[in-house]
Amino acid sequence: MSRLFAVGDRVLLTDSKRRRHLITLVAGGSFHTHAGIVAHDDLIGAPDGTTVRTSRGQRLVAVRPTLAEFVLEMPRGAQVIYPKDLGPILVSADIFPGARVLESGIGSGALTIALLRAIGAEGHVTGYELRGDFAAKAQANVTADLGADMPLTIEVRDVYDGIEVTELDRILLDLPEPWRVVKHAAAALAPGGILLAYLPTIGQVARLREELAESPFGMLETYEVLHRGWHVEGQSVRPDHRMVAHTGFITHGRLLAPAATVDP
Repeated sequence: MSRLFAVGDRVLLTDSKRRRHLITLVAGGSFHTHAGIVAHDDLIGAPDGTTVRTSRGQRLVAVRPTLAEFVLEMPRGAQVIYPKDLGPILVSADIFPGARVLESGIGSGALTIALLRAIGAEGHVTGYELRGDFAAKAQANVTADLGADMPLTIEVRDVYDGIEVTELDRILLDLPEPWRVVKHAAAALAPGGILLAYLPTIGQVARLREELAESPFGMLETYEVLHRGWHVEGQSVRPDHRMVAHTGFITHGRLLAPAATVDP
């Protein structure tokens, strides 16, 4: 049985033109839009997927936002990692329940939320963020989506200066010069651990790959994800006119043990 909307719940309102509005329900509150006003009390106690009408008669569909929807609508200080990249990052980094993860360059916390959902209660995410305002915004977004009691530690510090935690399973980087972190990552990861970097330009990728080629990391791979939707309406079936094309390159590798030497 689905849980009914309650005070404090986040609700995504979508109109007929797919315009979306993220609200938090407050007793006696109201949401104002060009299409009219919706009373929060009309949603409190209603099931997920309810259709409500504004004061001007416009229809809005009310649902609990998915992770992808929340990421696109949540307050942000820095550019977020798009949903189309979050899934591949989790899979490429092999984020598993119980994993100990370091994320550096947490920005607005989109990837942080995805990581926390994947590692479960037995894992832990340590976040390094250079800017205090970004760190605060990320913490607020995590709390809004998952609550305050999460296995997360955010530190305002520069990962280029080093990594204090050790025996990590995974290190994920979203920062301009990840090649400066490779040696620190090699010392902080457990054997077989995965390092993953998210970068906007191929020049940055090339520099990172040069550094990785001279490091203990192997099994290197770089790729990008392109997302093209389709218009399907009756006999009209065609690709959408727009697509989410390049957003970032994903590069990952594994920390390998030194090659064994055999005496003649």
